[in-house]
Parts: sequence; C-alpha cells; structure tokens
Amino acid sequence: MKAGSKLLGALSAAALSSTVLAVSAVGLPVVMAGPAQAQAVSNIQVRGNQRVEADTIRSLVQVSPGQNVGAAEVDAAVTRLFATGLFSDVRISRSGGTLLVEVDENQIVNDVVFEGNRRIRDEQLSATVQTSARAAYNASTAQADVEAIRAAYTRVGRSDAVVSVQTVPVENNRVNVVFTVNEGDRTRIEQINFVGNNAFGDGRLKEVIALRETGILGFLQRSDIYDEERLRADEETLRRFYYNRGFADFRIVSSVAELDEGRNQYFITITVEEGERYAFGNINIDSTVPGIDGEALRSELETRQGDTYSAEKVEDTLVNLTNAVAAQGYAFAQVTPRGNRDFSSNTISIDYVIDQGPRAYVERIEIRGNTKTRDYVIRREFDVSEGDAFNQVLIQRARQRLEALRFFERVNVSTAPGSEPDRVVVIVQVAEQATGEFSVGGGYTTGGENSGPVAEVSVTERNFLGRGQFVRVSAGFGEETRSYGLSFTEPYFLGRRLAAGFDIYHSQNTSGSYDIERTGGSLRIAAPITNDLTAQFAYNYKEETFGDDTGVTRLDPVSGNPFLSTCGNPDPNGTTGWGAPLFTASPIINEAICDSPYTTSSVSYALTYNTLDNQNDPREGFFVQAGQEIAGLGGDAEFLRSTARASMFSLLSEEYDLIGQLSGGAGNVTALGGDLRVFDNFFKGQDIVRGFRYQGIGPRQNGVALGGENYVNASAEVTFPLPLVSRDFGFRGAAFADAGSLWGVEDSSLEGIQGDDFALRASAGVGLIWASPFGPLRVNYAVPLAEEDFDRTQEFSFGFSSRF
Repeated sequence: MKAGSKLLGALSAAALSSTVLAVSAVGLPVVMAGPAQAQAVSNIQVRGNQRVEADTIRSLVQVSPGQNVGAAEVDAAVTRLFATGLFSDVRISRSGGTLLVEVDENQIVNDVVFEGNRRIRDEQLSATVQTSARAAYNASTAQADVEAIRAAYTRVGRSDAVVSVQTVPVENNRVNVVFTVNEGDRTRIEQINFVGNNAFGDGRLKEVIALRETGILGFLQRSDIYDEERLRADEETLRRFYYNRGFADFRIVSSVAELDEGRNQYFITITVEEGERYAFGNINIDSTVPGIDGEALRSELETRQGDTYSAEKVEDTLVNLTNAVAAQGYAFAQVTPRGNRDFSSNTISIDYVIDQGPRAYVERIEIRGNTKTRDYVIRREFDVSEGDAFNQVLIQRARQRLEALRFFERVNVSTAPGSEPDRVVVIVQVAEQATGEFSVGGGYTTGGENSGPVAEVSVTERNFLGRGQFVRVSAGFGEETRSYGLSFTEPYFLGRRLAAGFDIYHSQNTSGSYDIERTGGSLRIAAPITNDLTAQFAYNYKEETFGDDTGVTRLDPVSGNPFLSTCGNPDPNGTTGWGAPLFTASPIINEAICDSPYTTSSVSYALTYNTLDNQNDPREGFFVQAGQEIAGLGGDAEFLRSTARASMFSLLSEEYDLIGQLSGGAGNVTALGGDLRVFDNFFKGQDIVRGFRYQGIGPRQNGVALGGENYVNASAEVTFPLPLVSRDFGFRGAAFADAGSLWGVEDSSLEGIQGDDFALRASAGVGLIWASPFGPLRVNYAVPLAEEDFDRTQEFSFGFSSRF
C-alpha cells in the first residue's frame, strides 16, 4: 500500500517533535508520533493532483489556516475526498504548521467498449453497466459490471457466457474500458417436471406457467430460456391458479433448476402440495361503521355459497365493497375478509368485515425503474392520487392493472412512512420489457374472398413512445389480394378511461367473378361501463368499387360463355354475348356492379360483455356483443344493420384440459328510405357453417351469390390437447358441429332466384389448431349434414384462426 511506504518517512519527521497524522487508503487515521492533542494549521499543501484543482481539494478538506486539526478532522477530510470518487489513494500528514494532502487520482474513463456481443446490443449493455465515459474508473465497479453482463446473458439463455474486462491507457491519464464477451451456446430448458400434483396433470400445469421446454420451434421463441426471476414469477402464477380453483391450502414445497453443464441444459423440478379442494360456505357482510348497512351491499358480492373457492373472486368482492362504501362517503373504511374453514365439509365461509380504518393519506406516489414508460402512464392506473385517502385494496388493484398492460416484466408496489404519521408514500418499482413486435406470417386460406396463398407483415407497438398508445401497421399479400392497414389507439382519451382511435385500410381482391376494391377508415371510442361491460361507438366511411374496368372477358364457370366486363349495352337488341352488362350470370349483381363505386357513411355502436379468463386462450367465461350500424349520413347507402354474437367457454375437465364452447349469432339488415343494395347484404358461408365455401349458402340468382338480409347460426365445439404430442408445440385438436341459415333478398320474385326462404344448413367435423409463432392457424375438415342443391360446399379449409 502506498500509504505504508510513507510511514517510514513520517517517523523521521516525528523526531522533530511535531505531530504527524497519516491516513491510509482505507481511511483509518494513525497517530504517528508527538502529542495527541490537536494543533493549529498555518497552511495546506496539495500534491499529486493532475486534473483536480488544488483549491477544490482544499475546499473538500474543510480546514482553514489557524484551525486546530486532530485525528478526527483528518479522518473526516479523507472520507470526503474518497467520497468524490476522484481518487484511488489519499494521504494526509502534518509537519509543523503545514498540512500536507497527497492524492493519487483515479483514471478517467475515455470510452466503454463492448466486444464479441451479438445477442445483446451495445445500447442494452451500456444501460446494464455502471462504468461510463467521463467518469472516474473504479476496478470494483468494473468487476460488478462483469457480473451484471453475465446476468444479462443468463436472462437471454446464455448461462455459459464468459465476460472479462481490461483497460487500455490513452493520453492524459485516461483509459478505455473494454468488456469482452464470449457468448457461448444457448442454454435451454430441456425438461420441466412437477411432483405432488394430483388434481392437474403435468401438461396442464406447463400451460399455466410462462417457462417452456425447448421444442422444435425453440429458435423462434424465448420462453424456453431459464431465468430465476421468471421461475419465481411462475411460482406465484401457480399459486394463483390453485387458489382460484378451490385449493386454498396449496403451497410450493420447492422449485429447483439444475444445469447439466455438459449438455448446457436446465432441468426444472417443481414440488407442490395441493391440499384439499374447497367450496364457499356462508357469505356474510358485517359492518361496525355506523351508517353502512352490510345487507344493502350484497349485490357487490362476487362470491356465492356453493361455488368453488376462488381467491380472485374474493379480491374482486373486496374492490367492489371498498368502492361502494367510498361512494357513500366513507373514504377510510376498510374491508377485511375473514375465512373460516370447515374441514368436515371442505367449505370456507367468508365474513367481509367493514371497519373504520386509520386516517391515512397518500403523500406521494414514487415511480422507479421506468426507463421508457412515462410516469403519467403508470399513475393513471391508480384510482388514488396524492392527497387521497390511502386504501390498500385499491393500491393492489392498480398493481394488477399495471401487470395487465404487458409493458413490464415485473411490478412491485410497496409503501413507506411519509413525513407525518398519517402520511404514506406509495413506491412503484417496475422493470421494463420489450413492447414492440415484428411479425411475418404466411399461410393458405381457402373458400373465402381472399382465397389462396397469403402473407402478412406487421409492426406493432403496444407502448408507443412510452405513452401507452397502441400502433399497428400491416400489409397483406396474396396471389390475387392486397391489403394495407394502420391502427392507432389512445387508451386514456382526454385523461379518462376512454379508448379512442382510428383505423385506415385499403384492400384489393381479384379472385372472384368480379374484382373488389375497398378503401376506408373509422374513428372509434370505447367507454367502460363496468369491469365486464363496455360500450363502443364509431364513425365509418368506405368507398367500394366492384367489377373490372379493363374490359377483360370472363367466362361463366358453369356454361363457359363469356361475360363482357363493361357497362352499357353497345347493341340495342342486347345480342352482344348474353347482352351487356354481363359481368356474371346474375342481372342483380351486374346492375350493382355498374352502379359502383359506392360510398358508405355510417355510425355504429355496440355493447360488449366480456368475462373471459384469458383473451387469447379462453377456458372459462362469456363473450357477448350486440350492436347496430346506421348508414345514411351522406354516401350512397341507407340501411340499419343489427348483429349479435355470443360465446360461452367452460373447462369441461381440468385433468384432461377439455374446453367446451357454445357460440351463436344473428343479424338483420333493413333498408332506410330506399332500396337495399345487394352488396349491403350479409354474405356468409364457412364463417358460420364450416363445410361450405365462402358465400357458399344463401340466395342465388343463376348460381351467383346474392347474400341475404338475415342470418342465424349456432356452434358447439370441444378442444383438447393432442395425445402423444408435447403441448409445447402449441397443437390442440377440435371436434365441432355447426348449424345456420342465410335468407332474404330485396325482390325474390325476379327470375332465376333460389333459396330465399329459411333453410337450415348443418355440418360436423374435426379441426387442428396450432398456436404458431406467426399467429393462430387452423385446418378444418367438415362434412355437410344438411344442404341445398345450389349450395357450394368445401370440406377442407385452412387459414388464420379466431376463438370468438
């Protein structure tokens, strides 16, 4: 140590009957010789400084000429000098009336360089390390940065990454700090095992957690990368899964991740203890607050006697009751659930006790860790703000909302004492995650307006510029189709929970007997009425062109006769071909084509009731939507279109993960003031009854689909995991039965019209669903069981899938 080399010289100075104090780099004062009492200092000399001004060092020493200086003053001066981070060593000694301050300055970091990194970009690593340009170099900090870089690589599945650091001197006592990375091979999860689970199989529990075993498409996903924090998060997910299905005594005994270094693979074993399954017993509301009638609040209960116990329903009830009593003016009332287990009947009775809580206020809400997301995006998820009454239930509900945004890997909400006994500081700690997606998908759709090979490219950002806004740009390409779209949504329009946005689109299709080109857009707003009920309003405008302006001759697929794709009749006797205009065999369609382009200006509204447990892969709950579209605010169309659809999902078997779905829908379109255009009808087929082509059912004229003014449909389906196939591949099987009808045209008395009456179509079949990295894909095989002679059937269909 440099300080030790100075001690010998200091001893000789002590022989001159002066007091000598030396402080080493570790900051411990040593009285070398002379009397112990403090003595006055006449001047301060600074040595060893190159960049730091001597006056700056003197100001940090905080000793003035004439001041008595002892060991305590010297120790404090050394501490202050080291605290600046500018010096690697500090030595203070005294000879007579002179206080000598000797320093060794830290080298300054000229630049921080990363080498060998491909999986993690320089910008991401720069945000990970503490060493930065123009700051003093610190070896301990650099070693800590090495570990931080290794941890970052572990999170992306590179547990065997090797990181080293070295310094390269440059002029003026500066250094370049170089972190060299050997990324190694990807470390994946080979196997996830569960021990102690009886109510649910391994496959079902693997679907619950986020971590996945490496599959054949592992190169397209990142869920097969082990991360300790993600495993801890999965533990909490498992607890909530069991707690919401009656297992109130569930606990995780252990979760162990073992790395096979030779194979560079993780093996995870999660041991659980399920306990008994409970149902709700008696449900009571007890109030100790004068003026609050517990019985009057029973409509706020989400828990029902006899239902399977669910912690989530208890939480929802707490929020409902808390909001209800606050609305009555009792801001400090607290709702506490008290459970009473009956082990003989396996029931849990719940007493919701309403007490007058302590008067505590939110002093402030501190947001930490948000490097991208703006503070106000996080704050607006809280139903409380600075100065409001503190309520733990509402604070935890805000945490759940923040997690549901999918902006953050982790959200932790804690509290700390405020400046006064009745003040509370709410601390929100978040860890950002990627919110942008670039998607490339492809497939082959059959039987529809956009039949044939299709590809779609889209860029989606869920947290645009950190403002919480949703933006999506997409482009689709097919053999005979083109489509482009732009969507934008502001989830908090005008500072309220109003989701407002717009959509712009353009599409072209040349696959049918006539071309279709559409350009349009909409302005929309959605307002939540309750947690499950939402109202939507929109203004819509589109322009549609039907037909082909190129004069290309088309052939009738039945007779082979030519259709002249031009409007007007060049022969007064109508003898050209079959008479012009002849796009199709249907005079109704031909007339409508010649009247295009059309413009439609409309307003629409809808109510949506949604209690699905998972929006992407539902197993329980309802989705019901009903709405109307009114056209006639300008444009060429005047109609009232009413539609409704509903789906119910139910988990038929937890053990085998069988999901049942019942769906139904209906629609009617009615002219307002004039005739209804044929292209304003509903055109239906495989979208309501599988086993039929797009536009495969309903009224026809000379074999050409006219659509219908009314439709109804119903469907029953069961989906299940495929046996002998790992669930990590994302495949599920389906068995279904469909029924429906499409009927009603403006003038059914015209020549050649068939199928204008209600006639039921039905089919049954099986399907294969794949939750692919490109989106949900599905192939169906359906056999029509009830059909009309003029219908168009198609047993196989393939395309993108939607569950509801």
